[in-house]
Amino acid sequence: MIKKRPLAFLVILLVYILASICGLFAYNFFSAPEGPALSYQLSLFLADVIATFLVFIFSLIFKNASVYDPYWSVQPPVILAFAIIKIGQANLLGWLLFAAVLFWALRLTANWAYNFKSFEYQDWRYVMLKEKSGIFYPLVNFFGIHLFPTIVVYLCVLPAFTALHQKAEFKPLLLIFIILSFLSAIVQGIADIQMHKFRNSGASGFNRIGLWKHGRHPNYACEILMWWGIGLASVISLGGQYWLLAGALINTLMFLFISIPMAEKRQSRKAGFEEYKKETRIFF
Repeated sequence: MIKKRPLAFLVILLVYILASICGLFAYNFFSAPEGPALSYQLSLFLADVIATFLVFIFSLIFKNASVYDPYWSVQPPVILAFAIIKIGQANLLGWLLFAAVLFWALRLTANWAYNFKSFEYQDWRYVMLKEKSGIFYPLVNFFGIHLFPTIVVYLCVLPAFTALHQKAEFKPLLLIFIILSFLSAIVQGIADIQMHKFRNSGASGFNRIGLWKHGRHPNYACEILMWWGIGLASVISLGGQYWLLAGALINTLMFLFISIPMAEKRQSRKAGFEEYKKETRIFF
């Protein structure tokens, strides 16, 4: 157990550098003409899975599934940066998509870093899943905690990766959705700061500060809107290929039917939850 925060951060950084390198080599192998010569989208998926498996191995070594937590925000900008390098030079749309995803990623990674104190910390949801699954936890850990989120985020970033790879052209209408993505990340950051202030104040009960006054999950709402913005901007630029919006849709369903119910079940243990629920909306 690594208890010192600087050392824990260094270990996490090294794990993700190694995962990125493995993913890069895997992509080049699967897409190489002299190799399997798979499509760039399938090659990316397999490279993503291999990188995830490597992170999973380290989560077993450190006995902490939260080693995976930064993957959610680190994966998308790394993938798009790789796409920009592969195509040689991105156009205006490519840079705007990358900037929006990078801005979102920096904010979300910063929020993770704020909460991550050392390897003594582990997300409460993982602890709950471990208690409930018992001997099946290793399977739950890999497929539920690691692989499923990787697939969701892969599908969310795939529209932008495809737009970059196909050098889709910028259209003025796309600014609406790109701005939506930027605004979603900004508002999500504000919501996180307000939640940190509430928790640090030592107050009990439910957060009714700022964005949380009338909504129970403004941060989740922004996460959903972020990927709809990226998805719609990419799909419109490609002139169709609406199947690429599957990632934004699955991400939305994940929050509606998994993340939010889990969070509210935990909140329901507090006195006055039913009254609080009646006085607030799910998102804003």
